[in-house]
Amino acid sequence: MKKLPARSALLTTALLAAASAGVASAQKTQLEFWTISLAPLFNDEMNRLVTQFEKENPTVSLKWVDVPSNAMEQKLLAAVASGRPPAAVNLSSDMAVKLVQQGALEPLTLDAAARKLYFESPLSTFTFDGKIMGVPWYWAPKVVAYNTDIFKKAGLDPNNPPRTIQTIIAAAKQIKDKTGMYGFMPNIGGINMLYLFQEAGLPILDKSGNKAVFNSPEHIKLVQQYVDLFKAGYIPEDTMRRGYTAATELYSSGKLGMLITGPQFIIRVENDNKAIYNLTKVAPYPINLAGNVIHTPLMGFTVPKGTKDKALAQKLALFLTNDANQLQFSKVTKTTFPSTVKSSTDKFFKQGGDSAIDQGKLVASTELKKAKDLTLNYPDASKLNKVFKDNIEGAMAGQKTVKAALDDIVKAWNASL
Repeated sequence: MKKLPARSALLTTALLAAASAGVASAQKTQLEFWTISLAPLFNDEMNRLVTQFEKENPTVSLKWVDVPSNAMEQKLLAAVASGRPPAAVNLSSDMAVKLVQQGALEPLTLDAAARKLYFESPLSTFTFDGKIMGVPWYWAPKVVAYNTDIFKKAGLDPNNPPRTIQTIIAAAKQIKDKTGMYGFMPNIGGINMLYLFQEAGLPILDKSGNKAVFNSPEHIKLVQQYVDLFKAGYIPEDTMRRGYTAATELYSSGKLGMLITGPQFIIRVENDNKAIYNLTKVAPYPINLAGNVIHTPLMGFTVPKGTKDKALAQKLALFLTNDANQLQFSKVTKTTFPSTVKSSTDKFFKQGGDSAIDQGKLVASTELKKAKDLTLNYPDASKLNKVFKDNIEGAMAGQKTVKAALDDIVKAWNASL
């Protein structure tokens, strides 16, 4: 047999190795999971999860995709319609309601041991008509981050921040009047007024759950106070359109006195403007004693309709939300809290510090006992939510009275309910 030259033999060996690797790669199951707005802050943690899952499942090649919050629903529906959905998708509780109603998610089959991993309330948030449609991941009660320099310029005491919604509004007015800067951007866009109603102890539906009742004088009064603030120029114009995203940007630029937000967004302030971050202190979100609750939206992982290997997809969702990974995620974010029982008892959540991030974690940890996801499940949620949003925006813009807006919403809702 004719002997190959040394260089040729090496090349042949390399080609055979590459071909072998290619075959091995082709034989691997390709999986993908999506998250909401975690890049680039949490790239390292997401990549760690990918590496760990692939190590535990050598036949799987896992890919992480981060999707902006405002694009997630349409992107997922398009993927389901095309027959190429990801294996697991991070959804907020309100997104899950709409996508369950549109038949875009698969129910999960959790045994008793898997169910016991999670707190009952968060797991029930992703349970619809007795079917578990997702597993809970992280949440964080709202806090009030405030700029101590702006407080001083407005004649407010940075060591005595507002503790009620009334004193927050008064402080916001004083900041605008004294400095020309906005005091706050209340989270009232979309359907967020529904959560403010419940925090104030005001009902959305009657006891039967079949009739909307949020057009009472008390509901009208609550909405009217924000309309009055908007008309008087105490709330930024893009409050209704861009919500917390605009609020975080404005606060990070040093042009907003108070940021009402989940404590995890304080990290964005630190990354965007260290000088403003260093001026930031954190106070509790005001509890309305009538409601005695803080709306705390849950994030979870769901399995989309049409996923090729549902068992493997569920395995991935459970991996991403297990005790160890939820605790690690909280340690990385420094400001979010797990929905699993064991990880929530870790001493990490009791550690203090002087930074705004440490303050945010400690303040939020004291609020957890009041935390509850107030997302409601009702028929035709997408359609009814749009009716709510459009009419509240109409009232804010002065196109109709608050009473007329709420009456019109309730009428439309009751026609569907």
